This record gives sequence, C-alpha cells and structure tokens, in this order.
Amino acid sequence: MGEGKQGMMVVESSKGFVPPTQNPIAIVQAKFKDLENGFRTWLSKQSLPVEAAVVTATSAIQGAAIGAFMGTLTNDVSNSFPTPPPEAGLSPQAMATLKQAQALSGGPLIQARNFAVMTGVNAGISCIMKRVRGKEDVQSSMVAAFGSGAMFSLVSGMGGPNQAANVITSGLFFALVQGGLFQLGQKFSKPPVEDALYTKTRSMLAHLGLQNYENNFKRGLLTDSTLPLLTDSALRDVKIPPGPRLLILDHVQRDPELHDRRGKL
Repeated sequence: MGEGKQGMMVVESSKGFVPPTQNPIAIVQAKFKDLENGFRTWLSKQSLPVEAAVVTATSAIQGAAIGAFMGTLTNDVSNSFPTPPPEAGLSPQAMATLKQAQALSGGPLIQARNFAVMTGVNAGISCIMKRVRGKEDVQSSMVAAFGSGAMFSLVSGMGGPNQAANVITSGLFFALVQGGLFQLGQKFSKPPVEDALYTKTRSMLAHLGLQNYENNFKRGLLTDSTLPLLTDSALRDVKIPPGPRLLILDHVQRDPELHDRRGKL
C-alpha cells in the first residue's frame, strides 16, 4: 500500500512537471505508428472485398509514386530506344528485345503504371490469401508475386510473340524471387525472444522520447506484463532519474489499457 500511495503521489505531482526536450523524430514516428495501427484495426473489421480493394488501391498509389520517381531517372535512357519503322524488317526476337528495353526504361508515366500494377496486384492477392488461409507464409507470397509478375508482363508489353508463355514465365520469375526474399526475411528478421517481452514498453518509451532507458527496463526485468504495476521505487531501483520516472508513471496512469489491467490484478 505504501508503494502504491507513493506512486500515486508521484503521478499527481507530475502535472506541474515540465518534461525535458523530446526527440521530435521519435514523437512523429510514434504518432505515425499509432495512426497505422488504428487504420489496420479498422481495415481488419471490414469485409474481404472492401479490405482487398483498399489495400490494392493504397499499394498501387505508393507503387505509382515510386515508379514515377524512377521514371524521371530513366526518361533520358528511354529516348535512346526509338521505335523502328515497319520497313526495318526486324525479327520477332529483336522486336521483343526492343520492347523489353523500352518497358524497363520508360518515362515517369509508364513506370508509374508498371509499378502501380505490380504493387497493387501483389498487395491485393496477399490480402486475399491471408484472409482466406488465415496466415501469411511463403506460399501466399509466391502466389501474389506470380499474379503481379503476370500483370506486369501484360501491361508493360514485354515478351516475345507468344504472350501467354511470357506471362507465365514472368509470373514464375517473380514468384521465385519473392519466395527467396521471403525466406531470407523470415530467417534474418525474427526478433529475439527477449525483445518480444518489451513491445509495449518500447512503444511507451518512444512515445515519451525516453528510448535511452529501454535497457534499464530489461536489466530490471520490467516486461510489458509489469507495466500496470510500476511504482516510483521500482523505477528508481533500475536507476531511472526522477524526471523520466514522473513521465513514465503519468503515462501508465493515463493509459486506459494499462489502467484497466491494473484494476483486474
């Protein structure tokens, strides 16, 4: 009871406390993360057609922006590949090679279209596969990549006389590349088991601009499950200064989720 009262007194006294200068980049990142999480929560409650349409549209817009930027870098290159006149008499293989070069080095509008199709189709199929199969794995990733590669082949005009074969070849190539990248990402991006215990803590500290004290929490084994129970003495034991202690305790007191969890303990 003594520690609880002391913690409450510290929280109340923090109302007049002037927080130290916080990292503006960290604050913006934390707010953007909260906004992203809120959007994903809303999206997960929508029907499959709505979710797939929104995901496809937003991803296509992002892809178009990236493609337009890359198109500005390759615009001059595309001018060096003029379309030959019909009387040039080029073989089908030569014409296919020329079309591939033009597709890969087109201007901003062409590249924006190509990237919009690739990213939009990939994201849309991934969304559907994840909702239907209930998981996101290498199979779903490869199916989405096959669809995006096939559509890219169609809209870009790449390939030889046999367009159907080229669509399948492009789709398989995209699928193999995406599958390999997915496996590598799974291998190297798995966070340590220890870090998984401090997800909420890390988000709280980033929101407050106190990321430097994450190791203090880890040294004291103050995991996410202990956040509702934090007291001034517990924070002092892990050598967190008075000012940051006030901010942390005030945040815990004001956070509805943590406040509710404390009431259930």
